[in-house]
Amino acid sequence: MNNKNKIINPSKIKRADLIVGIPSYNEADNIANVVKQVDRGLVKNFSKYKAVIINVDNNSSDGTKEAFLNVKTKTPKIYISTPPGVVGKGNNFYNLFNQVLKLNAQAVAVVDADIKSVTPNWVKWLFEPILKGYDYATPVYSRCEYDGSITNHICHPLIYGLFGYNIRQPIGGDFSFSPRLAEYWLGRKWYKTTRKYGIDIFMTMNAISGGFKIAQVGLGAKIHKPSAPKLGPMFYQVVDTLFKNILADKNKWLNAKEEIKIPFFGKKKLDQAQTVHIDYKGMKATSIFGFQSSEDLLEDLLSAEVFEELKRKYSKGNVVINNRLWCKIVYDTLYAYDTTDFDSDLVGALRALYFGRFISFFKKTLDQSPEACEDRIIKQAELFRGNKDYFVGKYK
Repeated sequence: MNNKNKIINPSKIKRADLIVGIPSYNEADNIANVVKQVDRGLVKNFSKYKAVIINVDNNSSDGTKEAFLNVKTKTPKIYISTPPGVVGKGNNFYNLFNQVLKLNAQAVAVVDADIKSVTPNWVKWLFEPILKGYDYATPVYSRCEYDGSITNHICHPLIYGLFGYNIRQPIGGDFSFSPRLAEYWLGRKWYKTTRKYGIDIFMTMNAISGGFKIAQVGLGAKIHKPSAPKLGPMFYQVVDTLFKNILADKNKWLNAKEEIKIPFFGKKKLDQAQTVHIDYKGMKATSIFGFQSSEDLLEDLLSAEVFEELKRKYSKGNVVINNRLWCKIVYDTLYAYDTTDFDSDLVGALRALYFGRFISFFKKTLDQSPEACEDRIIKQAELFRGNKDYFVGKYK
């Protein structure tokens, strides 16, 4: 098997000031539009810079490479693919980071290949903070309150709760960053999950732990192939990477008390979010089955009070997990991840309760406005922040 990356560089680009990376795996149906919007944004806003658009691909079999290369653009393009059989979004980013250093870039922006709402202004807004001296910019956009549920109920509240960084979309997918941060990421420990869906949270966590300058960028609405909520490997890969990186830098959060102010760039007024279909009955059944399958493990990893409350509810089919209970579940699980050898079984058990939390939130907010739902998500994160001592106290 060929173990080398495939690189197609028609314009023989050897240096670039600005890079826009587009990670992909079988995105032939949408990548051409993303490239067109990115090209327009670069030409309109950054004509004085040498720019390049790079598609970092997983050897897609649906014609993604051809769709990318065949788009007529004023900005030169480079196609880079992992070898056959090597997939994972993190592997695409690994190739992108190396190319960033090779081309000696000044700033990098990344846009997911499945984004349908990207506009030329996204390019302008993403590059602005990096060119002003920031190292990392995460997106802020309107999303359906039931899309991005791993973000809403685990990543956002944990990062805010422990580190004091109120980063609304730590795994949003559309970022910008400096080359010095790319070099830092390459030097950090990469887990198997980092090379897959764990890459976004890996980037955010290491930007925080490395003390880099972070900003947020308003982009409008995120319209894409929804991830609400993934029943597949995404949950495990993201949560496992998140837990590992949190626990690798205990000194960053054990005694951290101050909230970090994060500057805001880009669009202030966000657009209407896309709607997402939710399989309530299916998720409830999955949650109940998962609880029953993991009951013995949950009894070991959760505090007695939390476990008994869950057992009473699940035994009656009453899957209701409010903010208070969910906060303790997540903190108990993170502590057990650090102090036991349960690992993947533990994350699997948490997933069952995550579905329970999700459907509880869904049922509670079904008739509420998006603004009211967002307010509930923010209040949940604030509860994690306010109950940090519940978790930190376990180490004392």
